[in-house]
Amino acid sequence: MLKLDLQFFAGEKTEKATPKKRQDERKKGKVAKSQDINTAILLLFTFIILIVFGSSIKNSMMDFFTHTFTEYIQWDVTENTVHQVFTGAAIEAAKMLAPIMVIAIIAGLAANFLQIGFLFTTEPLKFDLKKIDPIQGAKRIFSIRALVELLKSLLKIVFIGTITFLVIWINKDEMMMLSFKTVDGALAFFGQVTVIMAISATIALLFLAVFDYAYQRYDFEKNMKMSKQDVKDEYKNIEGDPLIKSKIKERQRQMATRRMMSEVPNADVVITNPTHFAIAIKYDETKADAPYIVAKGSDDIAMKIKEVAKKNGVTTVENKPLARALYKAAEIGDIIPEEFFKAVAEVLAYVYKLEKKA
Repeated sequence: MLKLDLQFFAGEKTEKATPKKRQDERKKGKVAKSQDINTAILLLFTFIILIVFGSSIKNSMMDFFTHTFTEYIQWDVTENTVHQVFTGAAIEAAKMLAPIMVIAIIAGLAANFLQIGFLFTTEPLKFDLKKIDPIQGAKRIFSIRALVELLKSLLKIVFIGTITFLVIWINKDEMMMLSFKTVDGALAFFGQVTVIMAISATIALLFLAVFDYAYQRYDFEKNMKMSKQDVKDEYKNIEGDPLIKSKIKERQRQMATRRMMSEVPNADVVITNPTHFAIAIKYDETKADAPYIVAKGSDDIAMKIKEVAKKNGVTTVENKPLARALYKAAEIGDIIPEEFFKAVAEVLAYVYKLEKKA
């Protein structure tokens, strides 16, 4: 029973997401982002552009309609004239909409960049059968997130509806008198009312978007949480399984020991402690200017070095202080430190003397 409880708590998502998981999810396009902020910023900049270029757009529309009802109306309906009319209308519409479209694109990109920085991924576009799974779809429909989205939509409807009603109600008297205004005056009035309505609604959306962004961050962090087992598994994937790593290191040690033992028969002398340390030394003028260590070891490895040396007729010399000092001062392949030159030279001279006698 206790084991089951421990397994349950190990699978409970209580840990914050690791940097690696955040990076992996980001590559998939899963980030904390509020679409309402994008919408609000897009609308705000779009209507600012309408305020700035509104007069120019109105003049372009008036010129186009004037040209239509003074010149186009007199043309015969032929394939060429219809083509000219539509081409002219398309060009005029493009001129009027170009500033709005450019600023809308920039505002959309800027809103995303402010929230999540630069991110380009095609992962969300990939076909995934889970997205059309009816069970998962039903879970999403009847989830807390769906309830929050419904509440958010209702709040937007209420806020924007209230603002629209208030703006129209405030301007109702002037709206009733539109029949006494000129075309320019009527267009100017509708433009002014529309802009006031839009800016007010956008400010309301920005207000709601702040709360939506806070909720999106909270929901994202909650979904990103990991269990203790997830953290351990990720660590194993990054660092490698400790058991496998220990086996690899053991294998590497064995291979290094075998390589080292293969060099012992080539040594000139093995200096011993005699039981704790063994240092195999060689002097070869073509490879180094001074004697160097070809093998060293302590305890069991020291015994193995001495056994290999004995089998291959390598002289063993007992010198406790020198063996202990060399073991600590130099590694395999290193030239012996300068302070040991004299002591090692005496040992080598003794060995060469023995070999000469032999």
